[in-house]
Amino acid sequence: MGSFSIWHWLIVLVVVLLLFGRGKIPELMGDVAKGIKSFKKGMTDDDATPTSDKGLDGKTVEHKSDEVR
Repeated sequence: MGSFSIWHWLIVLVVVLLLFGRGKIPELMGDVAKGIKSFKKGMTDDDATPTSDKGLDGKTVEHKSDEVR
């Protein structure tokens, strides 16, 4: 029950290759990398949006009061 021998690891490797195939594992890792890149791009796009008190089009909205002078 202690450690695994080389035969145990070879059997596990063969089972993994049979389940996923030779080309499936690199394809899966490529999809993960694309997901990470798009997540990072989305995070930088959110940081680029203005957070000031300007209007939606980026112009300042001025308020005219109805005071009588």
